[in-house]
Amino acid sequence: MTWLLPLPHLMITLMSMMNFVRKLGETSLKSVHKLGHMGIFMGKSLCCALTPPLKIALLIKQIQFIGFQSISVIFLTGAFTGMVLGYQGYNTLSRFGSDAFLGPMVALSLIKEMGPVISALMVTGRAGSSVTAQIGIMRISEQIDALRLMGLDPYRYLIVPNILACIICVPLLTAIFDVVGIFGGYLVGVKLLGMVSGTYFGEMMDYVDMKDITEGLWKSLNFGVIISWVCCFKGFYTGVYTGFGAEGVSKATTEAVVLSSVLILVWDYFLTSTMF
Repeated sequence: MTWLLPLPHLMITLMSMMNFVRKLGETSLKSVHKLGHMGIFMGKSLCCALTPPLKIALLIKQIQFIGFQSISVIFLTGAFTGMVLGYQGYNTLSRFGSDAFLGPMVALSLIKEMGPVISALMVTGRAGSSVTAQIGIMRISEQIDALRLMGLDPYRYLIVPNILACIICVPLLTAIFDVVGIFGGYLVGVKLLGMVSGTYFGEMMDYVDMKDITEGLWKSLNFGVIISWVCCFKGFYTGVYTGFGAEGVSKATTEAVVLSSVLILVWDYFLTSTMF
C-alpha cells in the first residue's frame, strides 16, 4: 500500500494547477470585458461628438487647458530635443564627411517620429493625468450621478470636449514641437558648431516632402484620440475598476498615464511599419 502515500501530494498539485487555470481564465475574461467596455465607451463618445448639440464653451475651455497651457512644455522639450539631435547628428555625420545632411536628419527625425511621440507623451503627462483625476473625483463624489439626475448627458459635458480638444490640439502642438526642434538643431549646428546656414536649410528643402509632414500629423491625430480615450475612460470608471476614494483616483490616474504612453509607442510602431 506504499503507492497510496503520494496521492495527497498529487491532489494538492492538481488543485494548485486548477486554481492557476481558474485565475488565468478569470483574468482573461475580465480583460476582454474591459476591452469591450472601452470600445462601447468610445462608440458612445463618438456618437455624442457627431450629433448636436455641441458644447462650444466647454470645448474652448478644454482647448485652452490641453493646448495653450501645454505650449511652454512643448517649446522646452522641442528646443532641447532639436539641440541634442543637432549636436549628436553633427558629430556622427562629420565622421563620414556628410555633415551637410544635418538639416534633413534633424527635420525627418522630428517630423516623422520624435515630434509626434514626444509631444503626445508630454500631453499625456501634463493634461491627460489631470483630466483623469478631474473626472475621477467627479465620479467618486457622485457629481456624474447628479448630472444624470438633472437630465444632463455626462458624455456631452465631460467626455466629448476632452476628446475633440485632444484631436485638435495634439497635431498643433506637434507642429510647434517640430518647428522649435528644427531651430534648436539650427542653433547648435550653425551657431555653435559652425555649419553654413544655407546648407542646413537648403538640404532640408530637398529631402523633406509633404508626405513626411502628413505622416507626422496623421500620427499625432491618432495619438490625440488615444490620449483622450484612455484618460477619459479611466476617470469615468474610477469606482468600477480602481476602487473608490483617493486611492482609486490615484490608481486610475497612474493607469491612464502608463496605458496611454504604452499604446502611443505600440501604435507608433504599427503605423510606421504598416501604413507608411
